[in-house]
Amino acid sequence: MVKYSSELKAEVVSEYLQGDISISLLSKKRNLPRIQVGRWIQNFRLSGADALKRRRVKRSFSVEFKVDVINYYQTHDETLAEVSAKFDVNSCQISLWRTAFNQYGIEALKPHPKGRKTKVKHNKKKLRKLVNKNEI
Repeated sequence: MVKYSSELKAEVVSEYLQGDISISLLSKKRNLPRIQVGRWIQNFRLSGADALKRRRVKRSFSVEFKVDVINYYQTHDETLAEVSAKFDVNSCQISLWRTAFNQYGIEALKPHPKGRKTKVKHNKKKLRKLVNKNEI
């Protein structure tokens, strides 16, 4: 996934807001995906300049928060972008949560360990046994 600087996003949005160019032409001019430019503009309109800044810290969300966001989206007559701005969560993330919840239930929203299980515990036990043997 390509990551764009906050400065580039601000330049693109301000160029669009000047009113001289369409999203399609602007995306072609800057060689950017049209849908991405549209998201930046929409996020700027909903949340202001802070919406264009990249987060430096990975955030984690509780299961309850995820369920609240999904329920809000399904029970209120608001677009995904509006819900995203209201809860300060990326709209793609909300879509992923919703899909996982609809397919697998609340269990899918719980955090799961990633990658292989470590063998550290096993190695520590071996080390203790060897140390004990050497001491005898």
